[in-house]
Amino acid sequence: MSATMNSILLVLLASFVGSFGAVLLKSGSMRVQGGAISMMLSPRILAGCCTYVLSSIFFILAIRQGELSFLYPMVALGYVWTMLWSKLVFGEPFTRNKFAGIGLILLGVALLNVGRQ
Repeated sequence: MSATMNSILLVLLASFVGSFGAVLLKSGSMRVQGGAISMMLSPRILAGCCTYVLSSIFFILAIRQGELSFLYPMVALGYVWTMLWSKLVFGEPFTRNKFAGIGLILLGVALLNVGRQ
């Protein structure tokens, strides 16, 4: 597998894993009663932070071999995953504006690949 393809797959994995971090942070914050100390000790919030760190590790591994200007915008695909998890886990609605935003993200990522060598 080429270094470019490996980098792309790592960024996709980073965006996927990072989207779980957002879900864990929200889920944990909904359960915490109290202040900052309670939040820092919440297992879900801690898991969310660890998930973000893991996502960052995958991203760092990706950019070591790939073009940052191409790979970084692909992180926005995490918003696509997060919208899906928000619907499944929290029952948040899909709206026309959300779909339009997701469409623009996907279009932007696709345009990055047009004309690349």
